[in-house]
Amino acid sequence: MAPVHFSITMAFLLGFSGLALVRKHLLSALLCLEAMMLSLYVAVAMWSFQTESTIFSSAPMMLLAFSACEASAGLAILVATSRTHGSDLMKNLNLLKC
Repeated sequence: MAPVHFSITMAFLLGFSGLALVRKHLLSALLCLEAMMLSLYVAVAMWSFQTESTIFSSAPMMLLAFSACEASAGLAILVATSRTHGSDLMKNLNLLKC
């Protein structure tokens, strides 16, 4: 495996492990999701560059657009929960209480 592929894979796995294991604040979960999306963006951009195909040249931009939409929705949820619950602690966010 090339060092670039290894670093992209490790960045994705680091974001995934942070999302799976550290569940204290909603903001840290959102940052881990953004790290995962950024590593996917770099991987897709490198893949489309290496294949030199015009078909897949728009794939990184679509992934970046979806990532921006996911970030805005996540921040809106973060603001809404911090206003209603007073903090972004994950233990306070129970869907049965809302």
